[in-house]
Amino acid sequence: MTDSIPAKAPVGTLRALWPFVRAHRGLFVAWLLALACSSTATLSLPVAFRHMIDQGFSSGANIDRAFVFLFLVALALALATAARFYFVTLLGERVVADMRDKLYAHLLGLDAGFYDRNRSGELVSRLTADAELLRSVVGSSMSVALRSTVTVIGSIAMLFVTSPHLAAYALFGIPLAVLPIVLGARRLRTMSRASQDRVADANMLATETLGAVRTVQAHAREPYERGRFGSALALAVETARRRIRAQAVVTAVAIVLIFGAITLVLWSGAHDVVSGEMSAGTLGQFVLYALIGGGSVGSLAEVWNELQRAAGGMGRISELLQHTSAIAAPAQPQALPRPVRGAIAFDQVTFHYPMRPDQPALDGFDLRVQPGETVALVGPSGAGKSTVFALLLRFHDPDRGSIALDGIDVRALDPAALRDAIALVPQAPTIFAASAADNIRYGRLEATDAEVRAAAAAAEADDFLDALPEGFASELGERGARLSGGQQQRVVIARALLKDAPVLLLDEATSALDAQSERAVQHALENLMAGRTTLVIAHRLATVLKADRIVVMDRGRIVAEGTHDALMAQGGLYAELAKLQFLD
Repeated sequence: MTDSIPAKAPVGTLRALWPFVRAHRGLFVAWLLALACSSTATLSLPVAFRHMIDQGFSSGANIDRAFVFLFLVALALALATAARFYFVTLLGERVVADMRDKLYAHLLGLDAGFYDRNRSGELVSRLTADAELLRSVVGSSMSVALRSTVTVIGSIAMLFVTSPHLAAYALFGIPLAVLPIVLGARRLRTMSRASQDRVADANMLATETLGAVRTVQAHAREPYERGRFGSALALAVETARRRIRAQAVVTAVAIVLIFGAITLVLWSGAHDVVSGEMSAGTLGQFVLYALIGGGSVGSLAEVWNELQRAAGGMGRISELLQHTSAIAAPAQPQALPRPVRGAIAFDQVTFHYPMRPDQPALDGFDLRVQPGETVALVGPSGAGKSTVFALLLRFHDPDRGSIALDGIDVRALDPAALRDAIALVPQAPTIFAASAADNIRYGRLEATDAEVRAAAAAAEADDFLDALPEGFASELGERGARLSGGQQQRVVIARALLKDAPVLLLDEATSALDAQSERAVQHALENLMAGRTTLVIAHRLATVLKADRIVVMDRGRIVAEGTHDALMAQGGLYAELAKLQFLD
């Protein structure tokens, strides 16, 4: 992504998780209580073990009581561990669901410039892969870390209670175990971020290729794309292999050192038992506490490595959440008049796309459109026609000048209210993987089935939709795969009709359609344009002839305007475009 955080994301980045955890206080408290019970039961096991050895084996009268005590401790441990697992795993699921929901909502609200700078495939990776890392942090690693920390502290305390001089020897092993964790943490952090980046690259490549699968197949480039994806996966696996190898080395060294220290301490304790200075049960209790403490230190080493990986993911998610949209509603937005008349005014508008700062998309652009007027925008590719639409919808704000709807600067309006007054029919129709009715109802979500059907009829889409296996309830497939290009256009036109907005932005696209589909789409467009203020990027002569006014654009400026006959008489750019595009 263009906007990225530093490669080294400290574990402290995970503090950003706390607001999401705090939202589920009940689960969090229940998990802490279960954790306390589980840790208490764990630390009670060595005591029960000592009683079993010293009392159960030395005196037959106490053997039943010793084993019953041991079983009760084990039963309490089992129940508390099950409760801890349930509460913390459910907490992890809810926290990650809340985070993904918030991140998704935040991404939907970011401006078009953000999406110009960032790849959608990588954003989806942040929403999925990084969120999954955090699920393991909350649902597992956080629990293991706290449990291991409590167990280590409790084990150390009980080691001193059991045998102070042996415990003092044992403590020498702890710094040795922590040292490789600290030394390896920085390297693991960088390697973890690199591993996540390679996975995101592979995801982005797959998203891009699958989104253009027809183009891939049309060029018979399946082997080439498999090779590209295979190379991306191989790089991701190799990067992960280096991280896993480093993580394995750190874990192995820590465990060897801690258990090596425990072995030496036990050797000293065995001599105490032989000399009569310590009972066998006490040594057994010490051994269990040492094993529990050592195992917990090993778990902390593994958890620390997991936290390094998750910190990178949390850092990138936090960076996205902190990114503010360049397009925001004013603190006190003005209200559009009711009803909206549809008067549009561009006043000396200059605009540069962030990715092309040296080339103005619009340069001193002036345009007035009267309510109900149809204005056709004509010009070569790159003239700025689509930019006019983008600025009127306030996907971007102009660098200089102003844009007004019904006399109100669009920057003084709530973007949602502005866009609610505008219907857009893009050149490439957007069809969702939902039913035909739901695709049309996207124009006005509260519309009834009768209103949806009426809009489809006005767009001349009802006949082919009724012919689908389940009629209007039929799923249209990803990107409308079950419909032809002309049918997709008419569904989008029906959506705009249902929205019933006073201003229509129409990027007419009929040049790629057959004659029958083009005729049906044109009829639907005429129904849609009736009584509305319409800006249309014209691709055919019929639209130009029906427009009240033709505006000829070149390099972000208006170079001519008038009727078709007047512009043809003037010659110049319009006459050239007409011969090339309209009169062939």
